[in-house]
Amino acid sequence: MPAIDGATFENDDCQFEYDNLEQLPPEYSNLDEGDRTDRIEKARAELGDDVVILGHNYQRREIIEHADFIGDSYQLSKKAADTDAEYVIFGGVRFMAESADIITDDDQTVILPNMEASCPMAGLAETRQAKAAWETISAETDGDVIPITYMNSYAALKAFSADHGGLVCTSSNADRAFEYAFDKGDTVLFLPDEHLGANTAHSLGLEEETVTWNPWDTDAKSISKAVDNDVILWNGYCQVHERFRVEHVEQARENYPDANVIVHPECRREVVAAADIAGSTADIIRAVEEADPGETWVIGTEIHLTNHLQRWHPNVTVVPLGGDAGTDCNAMGQIDPNYLTWVIEELAAGYERNVIEVSPDERELAKLALDRMLEI
Repeated sequence: MPAIDGATFENDDCQFEYDNLEQLPPEYSNLDEGDRTDRIEKARAELGDDVVILGHNYQRREIIEHADFIGDSYQLSKKAADTDAEYVIFGGVRFMAESADIITDDDQTVILPNMEASCPMAGLAETRQAKAAWETISAETDGDVIPITYMNSYAALKAFSADHGGLVCTSSNADRAFEYAFDKGDTVLFLPDEHLGANTAHSLGLEEETVTWNPWDTDAKSISKAVDNDVILWNGYCQVHERFRVEHVEQARENYPDANVIVHPECRREVVAAADIAGSTADIIRAVEEADPGETWVIGTEIHLTNHLQRWHPNVTVVPLGGDAGTDCNAMGQIDPNYLTWVIEELAAGYERNVIEVSPDERELAKLALDRMLEI
């Protein structure tokens, strides 16, 4: 493929080669949906099986409708790895595209339509901060501190976890990741999502042995509290799921007395306690899929998934917890369908835009962290 002169963007956790640091070309800014759809489908036809489009559950309808596969980040990465497609266009955020690059074959190229699509929670745990925390805590305790890194993190943090005896987890297997870590060491450092860690610790009966670590507050008192506890939770969170409150659950019960309330375990501990069920995105989808006609489900997660479920299952009443205001993921919103049009037309013309490529060293270690997750 022809190459385009580019520049390098670099921070502590990632390094990408940009084909172009410019924003979306102006001619793509005001496409209407019909024209955009025609152009995407035309480019897809030209590329044939050489391209696969992945659509995360939190994406808007206009992206989902073009996706070959719809699902969660790691599930989508596995789907891409199982194809022979030369190009994988990931309709998600940057850490997801990194995971796809880690587990797909070397001859597969992963493309993120918009490089600005970056998960805020992943950005709350910089690798150098995690290293500093691990070193500080380890120096104050005789036991081994095992890091567990949530899937919603950059490749560098996943690599850090593997390099220090830890592993990656999803919201579905966090409890097993905790058990793995305690089998290997004495203390768990869970990052970057404090709420998922707190809910997992509660389910394992470890709530009384849990403390939150603020990377900006590392005085002697904070260090002493950390080493006195078995579970140390990084002070990070999902900006969507953190917005849900107990009063939203109470209001839902008042408005829909017969409804089932299900929330994602990235929600606050008290919200999870107030709900009927806490479950991963896959659990939420399964609950609605298996619901009897006429049932009502109130869902505490990203609004686009809630909207998809109502559209896909019209015989079930699907209600967003707390209403639909402010529960969309702004990072996912950066994957505008106009960007999708641009990158796929560029591919059809022989140019690769916004390629995601994890460095070989980070890729090897991050893959090890993922492999350890698969072992459990």
